[in-house]
Amino acid sequence: MSGSEHAQEGWHEEKRSAYLYRAMAEAEAGTPRAGLFSGLAAEAENQAGIWARQSGAAEPEFAPDMRARMVAALVRRYGPRPLRAVLVAMKVRGLSVYSHTAPGHPLPTTLEEVGKRHRGVSGGGNLRAAVFGVNDGLVSNASLILGVAGASANNSIILLSGVAGLLAGAFSMAAGEYVSVRSQREMFEHQIGLERDELAQYPEEEAEELALIYAARGLPREDAVKLAKAIIADPVHALDTLAREELGLNPEDLGSPWGVAIFSFLSFAAGALVPLLPFFALGGERALLVSIAFTAVTLFGVGAVISLFTGRSALRDGMRMLAIGAGAGALTYAIGKLLGVSLT
Repeated sequence: MSGSEHAQEGWHEEKRSAYLYRAMAEAEAGTPRAGLFSGLAAEAENQAGIWARQSGAAEPEFAPDMRARMVAALVRRYGPRPLRAVLVAMKVRGLSVYSHTAPGHPLPTTLEEVGKRHRGVSGGGNLRAAVFGVNDGLVSNASLILGVAGASANNSIILLSGVAGLLAGAFSMAAGEYVSVRSQREMFEHQIGLERDELAQYPEEEAEELALIYAARGLPREDAVKLAKAIIADPVHALDTLAREELGLNPEDLGSPWGVAIFSFLSFAAGALVPLLPFFALGGERALLVSIAFTAVTLFGVGAVISLFTGRSALRDGMRMLAIGAGAGALTYAIGKLLGVSLT
């Protein structure tokens, strides 16, 4: 891409951002965030002017494309908060204001406080992912095994079906998570790369955008400007802070596609193995009863652990998960029974 084409692309992206910021300001009318997005729209217009001058051509009239119009319409209808992921992908900044809205959240007032607050921040969620991965494997494979057991009492067929279900489900989940995280990571890296280019092109404008974000979150305007300028003075620290504050991203935790794929495979396989284990050592009705008992106890345990994330009663969530699993298992067993009878 030539320098002129790069400048034209930069101009179009900034004009599109300004268009979306104005839509966000309309949606947030009457709130402090409206001022933030109006200010960001003005800054995006200024940055578009810089790109236009670099291209050496007369600045054309901007016409938003269909995607921008659709997103703007959705923002006006539902507000920016539910559309954060879409807006980040379209190079919209300032969305961290929706992540730091808890009353009493301490705002940074010095460069040292900004660095301290960001230190050790990570996406987390591994425990939650593990619990739900185990739950998926447990319910799906238990249902499969019960369905096959309803149709046939042959232990070899049940074992083969259970192993096939375990491997198919685990590989499917791993592949899906890999593609999802890989695509997400590429998008995040692209956004951070754009931020790096803009920081090199117009650091003063980037400092003003950062100041607008801090001011919208309650920091006095003068202190916000002073803090933003101190951050921008250090390019490495500035890029890290801009990614977090403007894009709502943690550059140190963009997700590992292989890591999440392996993690998903193992957690699903662990859950899927529970109802299958008795059939390796036992056979017939005894194996089925032990499998049901293992599955019921594990379902209740998984539901109780899920209560850590819902904040509700462990007994209630455990019983609910047990009821869901029992319903799925009973239904597939009944279908297997009907199919087994019809095929004999």
